[in-house]
Amino acid sequence: MPGRGRMAHMMRIGLTGGIAAGKSVAAHTFAELGAVLIDHDVLARRVVAPGTVVLDRLVERFGEEVLDADGALDRAALGHLVFNDPAARADLDAIVHPDIHRLAAQEEAGAVAADADAIVVHDIPLLVETGQEETFHLVAVVDAPADLRIRRLVEQRGLGLPDARRRVAAQADDAVRLAAADVVLPGTGTEDELRAAVRALWRRLQTEVEEEHE
Repeated sequence: MPGRGRMAHMMRIGLTGGIAAGKSVAAHTFAELGAVLIDHDVLARRVVAPGTVVLDRLVERFGEEVLDADGALDRAALGHLVFNDPAARADLDAIVHPDIHRLAAQEEAGAVAADADAIVVHDIPLLVETGQEETFHLVAVVDAPADLRIRRLVEQRGLGLPDARRRVAAQADDAVRLAAADVVLPGTGTEDELRAAVRALWRRLQTEVEEEHE
C-alpha cells in the first residue's frame, strides 16, 4: 500500500472528501471498526465556543455581527463575510486553525497513550485545501463527482441549486484532492458499498500494524 514512510506502530490517517461525497459514512465506519476518530469539525466548534480566546479574536477581527443573540458564533454570518474574500478567509484560518491543531494533537496523544498501536483517523473536510496531506501516514479520499454531490445537497440536504454549486466550487478541485490520495474510497455508489471499501482498507491497515511487530 502506498504510504508516507515506515510507520512506528501508531498509524495516522487523514480522511477527507468533497462535501456530500460520503465522508461521514466512512468516518463512522472507521470508528465502528475500532479507529480513534478525531473529527476536526467538532474541534472547530469547540475552539470558538463562548468564552474562548478564539471567539474574542474573531469578534475583534470581524465585528459583533458574527455573534448571534446569545453571544455564540453565528457561523452563517461569518461564512458570508469570508466566502468571497481570500484575505478575510486567511485571517479566519490564522485565528482558528492553530487551536484546532492543538486540540487534535492532544486527542491523538491521549489515544496513543492508551494504545501504542492505535489507528487514528483525522476527519478533515479541508485537509487538502489547508495543505496537511504530508502530515499523515496515509490519506484516504472519499470520491464522488461534483455533479452527484450537488444533486445530493439539493435532494438530501434541501439546499437550493445555486447554493449547492457554490459550496462545491468553494472546495478543492476533485483532481487536486485525488492527487493527494494514497487510497480512494468510492462515494458514488450506496452507503453499503462505501462501508465495504472502508472495511477492506481497515483489514489492510491491521495487517500493516501487525507486520510492524514482526
